[in-house]
Amino acid sequence: MARPKIAFVTPGSFPLPSPNSSSVERVVEKLVPLLVPAVEACIYGRTSRNLPRRGMLKGAECERYPAVDKLKYVRDVGLSILRNAPDVTEVENRPRTVLRLKRMRPQGRIWLHLHSTTFIRKTAIPSSMLTRSFRQAERIIVNSEFLRDVVAQRVPSCAHKVNVIYPGVDTDRFVSQFSFEGAIKREQLRFARGWNGRDVVLYMGRLIPMKGVHHLLRLLPELIKQHPPVLLVIVGGAFYGSQRTTSYVRELHRMGNRLMGHVQFVPYVPYSEVPDWFLGADVAVVPSSTREAFGLVNVEAMACGLPVVATRAGGMKEIIEDGVTGYLVDPVHIETEMSSRILALLRNRELRSLMGMSSRQRVEQRFTWHHSAERWLALLRESGIK
Repeated sequence: MARPKIAFVTPGSFPLPSPNSSSVERVVEKLVPLLVPAVEACIYGRTSRNLPRRGMLKGAECERYPAVDKLKYVRDVGLSILRNAPDVTEVENRPRTVLRLKRMRPQGRIWLHLHSTTFIRKTAIPSSMLTRSFRQAERIIVNSEFLRDVVAQRVPSCAHKVNVIYPGVDTDRFVSQFSFEGAIKREQLRFARGWNGRDVVLYMGRLIPMKGVHHLLRLLPELIKQHPPVLLVIVGGAFYGSQRTTSYVRELHRMGNRLMGHVQFVPYVPYSEVPDWFLGADVAVVPSSTREAFGLVNVEAMACGLPVVATRAGGMKEIIEDGVTGYLVDPVHIETEMSSRILALLRNRELRSLMGMSSRQRVEQRFTWHHSAERWLALLRESGIK
């Protein structure tokens, strides 16, 4: 029996696979190969000097087109979809692309997979256009209940189309510090980085205001006073795969320079190196604002056996069990509450271990890519496509 043909249209922002992609491409790269035994998949993305125009990614076909001109990129992808006639085309995170592809192939079935609120905000797309996009989409996949509610509020008439599929984490790559392999590697990493005798609080992500890194630097002086061994490690940059700086990043460095010996900045690292940074740390922090729809760093840190202290914002309250796998703090009182929670964890190794083990267990039970693939395939079956 022939497998259903599914096209996955990435935004064309980054080539795929790529060590420096955003979370959108990462989700596609991790999820789609797990669907391949059941579907015939084709991933559309942008060209790269290091990748052929056509290739394979763990059983999924890849077609790549230049994406400097995004309108031309969508047109090139649309022409290929017309030729290949997939049973379903899934558009990743770009409501406008739904409309363009639907015009090119009116009879085609299109799903929209939203990974954030970025491209459905009123500043990003007119309400009338967003409504038309949602109506043209047969299904709308979102990565959290929080994002489901946002979609329903923006276009109430399409709320019935929305389905939640949580992203996941590769638990083979993000090993637990409580495993034999993880414990040995953790000690090696900490020794190599000079972290022995330090209690490491790790931030991993982009350095932009909405991520809230400035709050960590503001609360750090009191943490140092209360717990001198603390070391705040900030891993990331303002842009994916780039060392370019911004005024915000420069201000963060100025704040950090006043706390010498207690702050370490690490420029943007490729995704292949991310697990090692979590594995060597003691506590993960995610001080994001309310726009964080999910936050893959939460489950990645939890997979490595870290308790996570994050804001009670967006989809993060669906990931972290307050008081069990970490702590959730009020975004309005982020500095005082986060400082208190971090300090409690730094002072109590047994509590860190207990929460860290619970974190790993929660990931294994709910947030692996295999869970994501199972939910996606169930949605396909519910749509009458087998």
